[in-house]
Amino acid sequence: MLRPGQALTLIVLALLTLGVVMVSSAAVTVGAGAPLSLADVLRGRPALFALLAVMAMFAGSRVSVGGVYERRGLSSPIPWIVIVSIVLLLLVHVPGIGREVNGARRWIDLGPIGFQPSELVKWGVLLVIAWHTTRRAGSMGRLGSGFVAPLLLVSGMMVLIATEDLGTAVLIGMVSVAMLLAAGAKLRYALLLLPAAPLGFAAAVLASPYRIARLKAFLDPFQDPQGIGYHVLQSMSAVSGGGLAGRGLGGGVHKFGYLPEDTTDFIFAIVAEELGFAGATLVVCLYIALMLCGYAIVQRCRHPFQRVLGLGILLTIGLQALINMLVVTGLAPTKGIALPLMSSGGTGWCLTAFCVGLLISMDREPARARSAKARGAPEDLGTWALS
Repeated sequence: MLRPGQALTLIVLALLTLGVVMVSSAAVTVGAGAPLSLADVLRGRPALFALLAVMAMFAGSRVSVGGVYERRGLSSPIPWIVIVSIVLLLLVHVPGIGREVNGARRWIDLGPIGFQPSELVKWGVLLVIAWHTTRRAGSMGRLGSGFVAPLLLVSGMMVLIATEDLGTAVLIGMVSVAMLLAAGAKLRYALLLLPAAPLGFAAAVLASPYRIARLKAFLDPFQDPQGIGYHVLQSMSAVSGGGLAGRGLGGGVHKFGYLPEDTTDFIFAIVAEELGFAGATLVVCLYIALMLCGYAIVQRCRHPFQRVLGLGILLTIGLQALINMLVVTGLAPTKGIALPLMSSGGTGWCLTAFCVGLLISMDREPARARSAKARGAPEDLGTWALS
């Protein structure tokens, strides 16, 4: 019988394979010449990114996760994560380093390498929150040290991200609050955010005309079908056009200039159009299976740091997938939220796969402990090293 970690590996491989195939299909354009072949798919950038993601998952699975908790001072990765995150978020706005894509400055170019700092911050914050809750386990019930202090740091990063990527900032905030509550923070402290959070969200929306347009498109896309409602209507048309069995792999028509961002934010619409309700259901089931397997691992973890971090990883993947699907089906306003392990993007694939690898490592921890005990070595959760 498969262990949860082994099942996670198979699920990630399945999602990455689907991602490579669907991104390659969605990238086909009119007048592309010869039909897309298997060799073209295997030689393409999505296949290379998928290979890198698998390597990242393997690297994550070899890390002893509990070791982060024991490191102190500058030898701990936590202060470096905070410093690097803030610096990268500021560098996005530096001419010559930050790059603007579709009117938003979310990218950094370092020679041939381009990445989104918000992706690094999204996963780095999980380590920071898990470290804080473990260190302050005895005071998590206090308002100041248990709730306000970590949220002030996270809020600073969220403000830097929200100027260009409100969706990711909201995701980080939701996951951070959930992790703090799971670690022992009082629910009434989170309820104190109810008046401020909607006001902050409204201010961020009102400060950007394109966000107002997205909200109007969500409320009534037919009001301006060729303008602000175009994305939503084309996405829903692609989803409904697939029917039960789909138009067939490669047979979608909305990718030919009708559906913007078809390889990234709206890849699920292409899945539904070409693979139909059956294919879309398969993707949903894979994410549900990923969550269940991950939760089984988190439940068995003995180290508090591992439990909180594992929960944060699962919440990030699950909420991100849910938000993306809601947007694609017209049930939420359009946001720049990718579908984990499927939407085109090397940074997202590699970081998500690495974090899933950390879950796999947590699943392997009891086996490593038994092996160490058999060798007569002391059990050690405090070694940040390859195992």
